Amino acid sequence: MPKAILSVHDKTGIVDLAKGLTALNWTLLASGGTAKLLHENGLTVTEVSEYTHSPEILGGRVKTLHPAIHGGLLARPTEADLAELQNLGWDFIDLVVVNLYPFEATISKPNVTYADVIENIDIGGVTLIRAAAKNHERVTLVCNPADYPEVLSKLNEGTIPFEFRKQLAVKGFQVTAHYDAMIAAYLNDH
Repeated sequence: MPKAILSVHDKTGIVDLAKGLTALNWTLLASGGTAKLLHENGLTVTEVSEYTHSPEILGGRVKTLHPAIHGGLLARPTEADLAELQNLGWDFIDLVVVNLYPFEATISKPNVTYADVIENIDIGGVTLIRAAAKNHERVTLVCNPADYPEVLSKLNEGTIPFEFRKQLAVKGFQVTAHYDAMIAAYLNDH
């Protein structure tokens, strides 16, 4: 059964996407607030902390940064990689749905504190994006809710073509490049 991880700050359209994935027999993993929202909407979802057997720590700063998650994302489509994952009790993760903490909106707030700015630097989300984008040969990355309908449409047709996965990977690297540039500029100026 294919597996997706959902970890989104902007929850626009996530319930409908999760319902569509569930209808296609996908297993859903989700972190924190995303898992809570999906549970509230009657969806079956495994929380990341349950899957990894490791609690969210440091007030939620560390949720998805775990070998069970990143091994499942970075594993190549080989029997050796699959066997290694299975030996550890893990699986391939085939789809990543993620968007980042609103750094740009945070720094635009009047009287925002430096501490608030620092807390809105996303680490886990950026890492999920980069891992999924790197392994786009096998993994589909979706970091913009506007892409949810097309992803579901392609899944309903049977598969997500390599060229589309590659386009989504490019979007992911563009998102992280812009995000890092904003952070660097802010820190340089403050």
